[in-house]
Order: sequence, then C-alpha cells, then structure tokens
Amino acid sequence: MMTKTFTRKKIFVCSIILFVVFILLITRLSYLMIVRSDYYYEKANALHQRERSIKAKRGVIYDRNGVELAGNKPVCSISVIHSQITDEASVVAVLSDVLDIPEDKVREKVEANTIREKIKSNVEKETADIIRDKNLDGVMVDEDYKRYYPYDTLASKVLGFTGSDNQGIVGLEVSYDDILSGKPGSILTLTDANGIEIKNEAEGRIEPIPGNDLYTTIDINIQKYAEQAAQKVYKSKQAKRVSVILMNPQNGEIYAMVNVPEYNLNEPYKLNYKKTTKMTDKEMQDALNMMWRNFCINDTYEPGSTFKTVTAAAALEENVVKVDDTFNCPGFRVVEDRKIRCARTTGHGTETFRQGIMNSCNPVFIDVGARVGVDRMYKNFEKLGLFEKTGIDLPGEANSIMHKKENVGAVELATISFGQSFQITPMQLLRAISAIVNGGKLITPHFAMCSVNNITQEKKMFEFKESPGTIRKETSDTMKELLEAVVAEGGGSKGQVPGYRIGGKTATSEKLPRGNRKYISSFMGFAPANNPQIVGIIMIDEPVGTYYGGTIAAPVMAEIYENILPYLGIEADYSEEKIKETMSGIYIEEGD
Repeated sequence: MMTKTFTRKKIFVCSIILFVVFILLITRLSYLMIVRSDYYYEKANALHQRERSIKAKRGVIYDRNGVELAGNKPVCSISVIHSQITDEASVVAVLSDVLDIPEDKVREKVEANTIREKIKSNVEKETADIIRDKNLDGVMVDEDYKRYYPYDTLASKVLGFTGSDNQGIVGLEVSYDDILSGKPGSILTLTDANGIEIKNEAEGRIEPIPGNDLYTTIDINIQKYAEQAAQKVYKSKQAKRVSVILMNPQNGEIYAMVNVPEYNLNEPYKLNYKKTTKMTDKEMQDALNMMWRNFCINDTYEPGSTFKTVTAAAALEENVVKVDDTFNCPGFRVVEDRKIRCARTTGHGTETFRQGIMNSCNPVFIDVGARVGVDRMYKNFEKLGLFEKTGIDLPGEANSIMHKKENVGAVELATISFGQSFQITPMQLLRAISAIVNGGKLITPHFAMCSVNNITQEKKMFEFKESPGTIRKETSDTMKELLEAVVAEGGGSKGQVPGYRIGGKTATSEKLPRGNRKYISSFMGFAPANNPQIVGIIMIDEPVGTYYGGTIAAPVMAEIYENILPYLGIEADYSEEKIKETMSGIYIEEGD
C-alpha cells in the first residue's frame, strides 16, 4: 500500500516538474518569437546578406556668391570578396594591370579569407568601367565620390582637404566636417550559406544622405586679386612666403586669406617645391605639415611697428597723451642699461604725438608706453583680445606669447610699446586693429556664413560672438584720423590709392635671433579711413634686398585695394588731383 502511495506521489511531482518545464519552454519560445523576433530576423538575414557601403556625397563649399570652391567628382571603389572568386589568377592579373598595382599586393588581398577586401578607392570611372566589363566573379565595382577642388591652389590653407574616406583633415574641411559629411548608404546582396552571392537576385539598397553645403565669407574674386599680388611680390623679392588677410572690420567676415606658396588641393601629398635630396618618411611628413601650415593663424611673430597702433590706442584710452603733446627724439632712448635706437639714427628732434605716429618713432612710443604703465597697458591688451585666441573657425590656431605682467620691467615695457619682445598671430593683430577702427567692437574673425540642407533646402545661419565697448568711440575716431595721416603724409604714403581715403601703418620687424638680417616686412591698411569697410594686412617674410615695409609691403596692399575697392562698391572720396595737392611739399621719410 505504501509503495503505491509513494509511486503516486513520485508521478505527481514529476508531472509538476514537467508542467513547469513546459511552461518555461512556452514562455521562452514566446519571448524569442514575439519579443525578440526582429533581432533574430536581422541575425538570420545577416547570414544570407552581404553589405557594401555607399559613400555619401560630401556637402559643397561655396564662396559668398555661390561659386563652388570644393565639390565632388564621381569615382569608383574596387573590392573583392574571397568566397565568390572563381578564378584567382585572372582577378589578380586584371586588377594589377588596370589599377597599376604590383601583383603581389593584389594577390595578398585576393587570397585573404575575409568578408571583403578593398583593393583601391577613388578610381576614375573610365578605369572602373574596364574592370566592370570583365565580369570577374568576386570583384565589386561600387560608385563613390572624390573631393574635387576646381581652382587647385586657391585658398588651399583655408579650405584644406579630405582623406581617402572623404573625412576632413585640415582647414574648413575638418572644422565643419560634421556639417559637410553625409550619412553613408549600403547595398545588400543575398548569399547562400557559404557566403556565395546568389545570382539573379535583386539587391537591396539604402540610399546615402548627402552632407550639407557650406557657404563661406570668401569672395573668389578678392581671393584671386590678393593671391596674384602676393605671388608677384613673392617672386620679385625672393621671399620665404607672403601672407595676406582681408576682412570686414565691422563683423569679422574674411574675404580672403592668402599664404603663398599655396599647394594643390587635388594633390595635397605632393610638395609644392622640388626636392633636392631623398627624404625619409619623417622628413617628408614634416615637410608636408609645414606646407599645409597657415601662417596667418598657426604661427606667431613679432609684429613690429604695426603694433604701435595698439600702444597709441591704449594711451588715448587712458588719457595719458594728447594728439598735440610734444616729444623729443635724439635718435635713441636710454632705458635702464639699454640704448634703444630710432629708425632715423640722427633723430627726429621735437615732434608731436601725431608726427611720432607718422614717423613711426621708437623713442616717442617708449615714452608713451612708460606713461601708460604695465598695468594699464596689459588691461588694454586684454580688452583687445591679445591674451586669447581669436576664435576663428579654422583648426590649430596659436595664441600669443607674452611676458608675465610681473616680469615686465622698464626695458620690456619699452620694447613692447613699439612691437618687440613678444609674439602674436597676424590674425590677433588684425582683430585688435579692427576693434580700434570700428568704434570699439571686438569681433570674431570667421569664414562660415550658413549651411544648407541638400534635401530640405533649410538654411542655418552661423552666429559669432561680438563684444562692443572695447574702447571708446572717441579713441577710435582719433585713431582713424592718425592712421589716415600715416598714409596721406607719413611713412605709409606708398599705401595710397588714388581717390580713396586709406588709413594704415607700416612695419619692418627683425626676426630672431637679432643680427641675422632677416625681416618680416608688413603693412596694415583699411578703407575708407573715416568708415572702414575693409581692413587688411600683408606680411612679406624674409624678402631679399630692400626690406622696409613702407617700401615693399605698402605698395602691394595699395595694388590690391585699387582693384577691390571699386568691386566692393566703395566709391572714391576725392580726386587724384586733390591727393597731389595735399601731398605737395610734404617730406616723407622711411620710419617703420
């Protein structure tokens, strides 16, 4: 009896266990079939689908008038799928011959037992068609896009270029890569269990989404004018390089940025000069990095006398000098144990502050700097943005190299006052000068204007920071008058443009180490002097022969302005006869 009872209990327990197991199995199966069905459907498809990526068309870069500066050229990408190749020898021979790749390199990829091996990207369509016509099993020819620059070298160090994957590497291409890059698509091909493509089956396709277009502040005509002028002086003066920036001082829009010698954006890994000796890989990379550098923002320099504009503005802002204050220049000034000379070694004698600026007299500015003092000088430097990067929308911007305030003694203050013993970028200087002549507004230099969605045509405007009230309007007005006098009557006379009121300042700064007789000759100019709509700076690095900024740099800027001021719709203010009348009998001396 007990045995029967025990057996019934055992059967009952087993039944309960089986029932629980059954419920668990049903629950698990329901979970897999309902809740996780999509996941396993995709996994199953993945076993029988081969996916090939389709590169998205990159957004076009335009100038401010809609001229294409960087576009796309249709090309193809060649790849192989090992499991689908039926005649390895033919595949290797054809690809090696048509693509001009060594056979051993092709064979290595053809024999690689991987899902897919890319043989070559950016293949011209005509070449790809030859391969496509061979109908080689396992060889894939997919449409692709290659970045193309219709003007080759134009604004190369601003635009930058992309890599083989169409991703930005330098310049605007990398700054706005997230805007210009699209979303890749794909081609889905059905395969059997062995990964062999099933013939006569339709391919699935997910279309790529193109990147957004970028409209810039660059004006292609102004850029061309500036490049031509820079190229001419680069050759005539056998200079190391020549750089030009042209900008709207009211809002920071950059019309042109030139760095001669430029390089070919369609061949960015080809040096823009002939190699005299064989280079190591590191030497070649260093040479390329140097070729790609944008001196206007990536490097610092001693600005020299163009910086006297900042010192003068600080003195007026702090009310320590008036335009008619008098100074004496014997040709030098002794500061502590240093004898600092003027460009005119015989001296200017007695001169007003106005004449001191026109003559670019070092002793006058040493005295003015001493009146301002270290604390107030540095306060104005900070207000004019000289301790910070400008925020320009290009990668790799350098910052200024300044003395710590506590380390500035009388000698350091004296040399700072006329633009030596510290370093800034040309862009930092032009930004500060823009604030000085635009009424006191510190702007952010920039290239981007707006982006446009290629599908919806939605436009998005870019906004950049502006800080008004950097200096008083009265200071700005006085500085515009003084800088106009420099061009009309002083050392910047060769920067004149007939019929236009030009303000400006020259500079001739000796490069370190002192005594090597290597100079950067420069000129900063703006127009119209009473209401600046354009401000520019030109720097000629290591010119051979005559090196004074007023002699060789100012005329180049005058030539540029003579072409672009009418183009910008800036009307002449007075006649050439009026200029000659104003200039008659005035003695102009070199002093920068």
